[in-house]
Amino acid sequence: MTTAEPRPFPAGEPARLDPDPLFAELRANEPLARVQLPYGEPAWLATRYEDVKVVLGDNRFSRAAAIGRDEPRVRPHLPPPGSILSMDPPEHSRLRRLVMKAFTMRRIEEMRPGVQKIADELVDGMLAKGSPGELVVDFALPLPVTVICELLGVPFADRGDFRYWSDAFLSTTRFGLDEVADCAVKMREYMAGLIAQRRDKPEDDLLSALVSARDEDDRLSEDELLSLAQAILIAGHETTASQIPNFVYALLTHPDQLAKVRDDPELIPRAVEELMRFIQLGISGGIARYAVEDVELGGVTVRSGEPVLAAIGSANLDESVYSDPGTLDVLRQETSHVGFGHGPHHCLGAPLARMELQVALGTLLRRLPGMRLAEGEAGIDWKSGLSTRGPERMLLAWDA
Repeated sequence: MTTAEPRPFPAGEPARLDPDPLFAELRANEPLARVQLPYGEPAWLATRYEDVKVVLGDNRFSRAAAIGRDEPRVRPHLPPPGSILSMDPPEHSRLRRLVMKAFTMRRIEEMRPGVQKIADELVDGMLAKGSPGELVVDFALPLPVTVICELLGVPFADRGDFRYWSDAFLSTTRFGLDEVADCAVKMREYMAGLIAQRRDKPEDDLLSALVSARDEDDRLSEDELLSLAQAILIAGHETTASQIPNFVYALLTHPDQLAKVRDDPELIPRAVEELMRFIQLGISGGIARYAVEDVELGGVTVRSGEPVLAAIGSANLDESVYSDPGTLDVLRQETSHVGFGHGPHHCLGAPLARMELQVALGTLLRRLPGMRLAEGEAGIDWKSGLSTRGPERMLLAWDA
């Protein structure tokens, strides 16, 4: 039975990385629930694994249909117009193909030694400063920022600016609407300047390749070029920068699982997949898809024109898919998850993120023996007012 009145969602600020207790109740009793997010129109919320995959992967649910609608969202601002996240195939496929070559498994593995070098240099810096060290500023943030800067062709020296702009884009309550709008303008002007530089002097980077696709092959409009470059820059570092301390926290607070990975580093790729499943990174149901026809889902009929949110964090804890899903188990047999999404909008950078997370965990465990929380929970400041979860500061200690 579905409630007639939409329930407020999310119910409140998340507690550390604990899963929202509402999800288990909804999966059991109301798998497709009516919800009201802080902004936008009411929506359906899909919480079961199979329903979430349908919403994310079935062409009866559209992102393009959201254009001009008051989308349900946790942020006061609407998604930027012209974003790849607001497109359906074939337009979405056309843009995606332009950057896919940079994220193939072969290309990512060729990058691994360079990423390992960056990680080792960052840990060298932490060791030089001595224990305890600050994980986020000294390691978790600069690692993916350096990688995406080199890949895209963005000056690393400007990281402070685009990190600030990224936080504004992801803001729920931390930034006001005027601040968000100002940051959006500044980031667009910044990317436009870089694009102009690449037109004058192309380099061996992804931004130059995108400029070439715009100017020589006419496969991109100017707005698409700007929006795509911004999306790659934000998405290329934000998720990984959040997940590195999330993964470390999860392992340090599950010492039995930490011991297994320490004893057998070959488990690290498997541990990354389990941690992606286990940790609910976003605080909402992501970006809404709109039904383009009536669809039977989760025991109810979603009418054409109604928005549906896919709760990835809930899907990854579905009891019908995973045994004891609330337990972190790096030896888990069920290795599939939707942590990187599903369907046309499946995370393009998933291979890069996986590799970076593997390198990050492996390097920290190898180079920081006895790694532990320096001051317990008191040494961690958790994000607030943003749509992603994780520590903004985490003090780590290790054995000399």
